Amino acid sequence: MFNWAARSGDRTPPTDGLPPGARRVAMATMALAVTMSVLDTSLSNIALPTIGRDLGASPAATVWVVNAYQLAVAMSLLPLASLGDRVGYRRIYLSGLVVFAIGSLGASLARDLPSLIAMRVLCGFGAAGIMSVNSALVRFIYPRAMLGRGMATNSLVVAAGLASGPSIAALILAVLPWPFLFALNVPIGIVAFTLSLRTLPETERVVHPFDWPGTFLYAAAVALLIIALGGIGHGDTPLQVAIEAVLGVTAAVLLVRRQLG
Repeated sequence: MFNWAARSGDRTPPTDGLPPGARRVAMATMALAVTMSVLDTSLSNIALPTIGRDLGASPAATVWVVNAYQLAVAMSLLPLASLGDRVGYRRIYLSGLVVFAIGSLGASLARDLPSLIAMRVLCGFGAAGIMSVNSALVRFIYPRAMLGRGMATNSLVVAAGLASGPSIAALILAVLPWPFLFALNVPIGIVAFTLSLRTLPETERVVHPFDWPGTFLYAAAVALLIIALGGIGHGDTPLQVAIEAVLGVTAAVLLVRRQLG
């Protein structure tokens, strides 16, 4: 992960939230980034027919514009949350913003489906960095007595982003080509990153080592099982689906055994 935040010891983590003014700015900054990452799936879903037509891809292949993003999020959400405990939630959040903005820029410039899917994977990892530590950061922005209000505000932002996505996508596509759906994330990401540098607090960290083998098993289990399910009825042979499912289940069993042991 990029070392955007100050080194440990450079800044004292707040003991009970931020002052009211700083708290409002920090939550507004987080709302901007979280809305951007949540909207991304809805915007892409609406644009799939247009993207497939412009890139000359079949519907079964074009759906991977969305699948690749969601797969990357599912694979990395929990590992990044765990990593945030060790390196700081702020670092993971800022790194996620940078990766998401770079992926969005690449997606807006992609002129073939493989390139677009690759950039969507990058966007997914960036979004996971944002969403994995979002709620954890709320604990350090709000005082303990107001934590429920902070969590409710955060949930409202996520729900509003999901509900408004189709309408926003339709509005953009009515006047602009589909690459602008991704290009608009770049200036928003830059603004969110700049504000986050100034407003988000440092957080306490744990000193336990990161479980890299467990992370690999988790990512493999999630990826293989989702790919196996996605391959049913979309061109994969029964043998391919069976191999992916068996490998995914094997990785999941090994992960459970490792955690229990």
